[in-house]
Amino acid sequence: MKLFWSSRSPFVRKVMIVAYEKGLVDRIERVRTVVAPTKPNADVMALNPLNKLPTLIRDDGTPLYDSRVIAEYLDDIGSGPRLFPASGADRMEALRRQALGDGTLDFLLVGLSERARPAEQQSSDLKAALALKFTTAFDALEREAAGLEASPFGIGHVAIGCACGYADFRYAADDWRKGRPALARWHESFAKRPGYEPTTHADVY
Repeated sequence: MKLFWSSRSPFVRKVMIVAYEKGLVDRIERVRTVVAPTKPNADVMALNPLNKLPTLIRDDGTPLYDSRVIAEYLDDIGSGPRLFPASGADRMEALRRQALGDGTLDFLLVGLSERARPAEQQSSDLKAALALKFTTAFDALEREAAGLEASPFGIGHVAIGCACGYADFRYAADDWRKGRPALARWHESFAKRPGYEPTTHADVY
């Protein structure tokens, strides 16, 4: 398989952590790729019209996107415990947690884009809304920590762990750990899993 990949992308990291968990990392060729809203990548768009990472090319040449779909595909074909429960309440809980982690990443990425704009063009209203979302989202994750510790490791854990890791990478000054000891303790244990260290973010193309 081939993965359009960037060390800067939290959604790529999410997929790669799943690959490590499922024993598939050696089957995935990582292709360093740059995509940007203002600079469409022709190679990516030929396979993924959304021009986004990650995009996975399966062994038969067909593409998969986005991270939620790729992660579930890898869960299906890999070995080890399931990260996506098959059905019922356990599946809904795993998907809810994935949505919480992915949604946190969504607004962190919006904030990063806003910060990249010239200061005089930045929206004070948007920045205030994003700051409020940061607080409410990480407060919610603090409340989630006990449930994460008590439940079998799954896709929700991966998504939430990646959100915390991306906040460390791009929002270190905001210190999501402050006042959130349970989440900090859980993330410390998550960081010991096999795929975390090898997928550490790097600000390079």
